[in-house]
Amino acid sequence: MQVREINIHLKRNFTKWKKFLQFNEIQVFSEKETASIDKTFVWEENGEILATGSIAGNVLKYIAICSKIQGHGETFNSLVSKLENEAAMMGRFHLFVFTKPQYSQSFQYVGFHELAKVDQGAILESGTPDVHDYISSLPHFDDQDNSKIAGIVMNANPFTKGHRFLIEKASKENDHVYVFVVSEDVSIFSFAERYELVKAGTRDLPNVTVAPGKEYMVSYATFPAYFLKDDQNVGRFQASLDGTLFKEQIAKPLNITSRYLGKEPYSKTTDVYNEELSRVLPPDVEVKIIDRKQAEDQDIISATKVRAAIANDNIALVKKYVPDTTLEFIKNNWSELQTRIKEGSIK
Repeated sequence: MQVREINIHLKRNFTKWKKFLQFNEIQVFSEKETASIDKTFVWEENGEILATGSIAGNVLKYIAICSKIQGHGETFNSLVSKLENEAAMMGRFHLFVFTKPQYSQSFQYVGFHELAKVDQGAILESGTPDVHDYISSLPHFDDQDNSKIAGIVMNANPFTKGHRFLIEKASKENDHVYVFVVSEDVSIFSFAERYELVKAGTRDLPNVTVAPGKEYMVSYATFPAYFLKDDQNVGRFQASLDGTLFKEQIAKPLNITSRYLGKEPYSKTTDVYNEELSRVLPPDVEVKIIDRKQAEDQDIISATKVRAAIANDNIALVKKYVPDTTLEFIKNNWSELQTRIKEGSIK
């Protein structure tokens, strides 16, 4: 078989590639998923596609091999090896893959480690730094195994009085709290900005540790549907996978026994996410859903309202929703933030 790279962003290539994948029971080709693809390779014989695989960031995706190939396992090994080598040449040595549960073992045979598996799918990783390196990099403290520890995952786009309220509550009810900030840069406020705002806004709470979520917390790798805000079935699957990964790979080694969530009155997607966590995490990790913080006039505080206030040039309304540390940053970057919102969308 001949191996060659194709540009799937050309219509003639995309049509042929898509037809092959559909024949092999891969049906999802949303623009967001395909637009993120950096490289696609096909294994051909007499012009017919017999196998394919793609690289999107540090995720291997759209991997399929025609059932009529003899020596299917050998082709699979060759395909994965090709993708790993190409990714390495691009400077990507830590890779993820999503697959159907029945194919997880095949990836494990070629060096991938299973992070989580649910009825609909599995996520695996290979290379370094891996999840064990991530756990080792996090701050640990004396008597961790005998302490009452909580976890919170937040995007904080930006950090509001509502986020502060949730963290404060967890801080009062536990010996220690890990606050994981979503690392994916798909928000108006960059990860670096959000991370620093959460740290600044919780600096007075000595039992709170703020850490980057990396690829393991509600990121594109583990939960792309969270950012799409459309297909709720996909959202449930990804939330289930994300929750299982958190329980097995993060909570267990850190002795996190509870996770705090903000009640979601506005976003159906986040509401579905909370429902799935409530189903997946217990009994190992108790789920505590906390009512949203309200302003003095009973107005519910949300980061969405903060971004809208910035877009509408209403600094007084921003001040109502955010702590002083966030307010100072927003004031100092007012024009830049308005430009970001205008050029993109209020995410």
